[in-house]
Amino acid sequence: MTEAYIIDACRTPRGVGKPGKGALADIHPQHLGATVLKALAERNKINTSEVDDIIWGTSSQRGTQAGDLGRMAALDAGYDVRSSAMTLDRFCGSGITAVNIAAANIMSGMEDMTIAGGTEMMSRFGTDAAASSPFLDNGNERLREVHPQPHQGVCADAIATLEGIDREAVDALAYVSQKRAQHAIENGHFDKSLIAVHREDGSLALDKEEFPRPQTTLESLAALDPSFAKLADIPLDEQGTTFRKLVAQAYPDLDINHVHHAGNSSGVVDGAAALLLASKTYADANGLKPRARIRALANMGDSPTLMLNAPVPAAKKVLDKAGLTVADIDLFEINEAFSVVAEKFIRDLDLDRDIVNVNGGAMALGHPIGATGSILVGTMLDELERQDKQFGLVTMCAAGGMAPAVIIERV
Repeated sequence: MTEAYIIDACRTPRGVGKPGKGALADIHPQHLGATVLKALAERNKINTSEVDDIIWGTSSQRGTQAGDLGRMAALDAGYDVRSSAMTLDRFCGSGITAVNIAAANIMSGMEDMTIAGGTEMMSRFGTDAAASSPFLDNGNERLREVHPQPHQGVCADAIATLEGIDREAVDALAYVSQKRAQHAIENGHFDKSLIAVHREDGSLALDKEEFPRPQTTLESLAALDPSFAKLADIPLDEQGTTFRKLVAQAYPDLDINHVHHAGNSSGVVDGAAALLLASKTYADANGLKPRARIRALANMGDSPTLMLNAPVPAAKKVLDKAGLTVADIDLFEINEAFSVVAEKFIRDLDLDRDIVNVNGGAMALGHPIGATGSILVGTMLDELERQDKQFGLVTMCAAGGMAPAVIIERV
């Protein structure tokens, strides 16, 4: 089997995902994607006519994000028309899935150079999607009975209740995320991959992270009201369906303890990321220096009703595929969709907290849905190099109760 190597990774800063408030909110999604694709081509001096395919993650594929955003972003970036592209949706897992498919195409021997990445403009599509549920949008009544799927924030609170993870624990992890992100920013840990975003008229839109709140304290987190208690009881249809009732279909005796709020949940932001992958043969022939290789990739499903619990089994599956153990992994990135996701991941795998999300996570930096997975792989790549380490595992939860995972090995 041909090995797939990561040549480079870059990303935009993450802008606050609120219309009229975030620095990127007035940028067209195609232009945001084009920003990282253009940077990737220029940094590595690639012949874009030889890019076999671009695999792009975008979860909300409607409006300005519809119409194969990956292809349109590549054309906007000035790529040769022969560089094909596709856009996929695995909800929050789209960015890792894009990397995994781009790598698998090389590993199969069918392609030589691919690009993976993603874009999400939550300032345009995050608010209305936040209170929805997959089956409510498509009207599949049978699916509702078999696999009730609540709002993800209600799921996070349900998991915390089932696992006995209290408010103090989820707030403590959120505080750590902010402090680690602040340290990483101040010490330039993201500089290698960060690409400034300019508007089409050439003016600067954003060149640094906009979402972090370094002033956060444990006291300020403790003062925040839970975000999902009221949402859990809002009627969703004429029959009086609520998110709480959907949880109760599977867990009738569960009295949900609502512990999540804006400070210990992932931030709503805009952003894009891209990675360049190639076979060793192509890289050697074209003067591209590999930085890491894809050691193993995996996908895993779990309970759609709890939605957020697949990362642990996904991590175990990808470790098995790689022939590695938890002890072999130097660094972990688990997306902080909600604090309980990372907290449960650490507890279930009995991980050293000092090697998990060492530069902070989505609670501090934000989570641009379709782009986040690609951002995390790039962050992992940079951090393995910075610490002179070998193996990194990246995974994240996704709606529908799924999780993609990947292990990269520095070379």
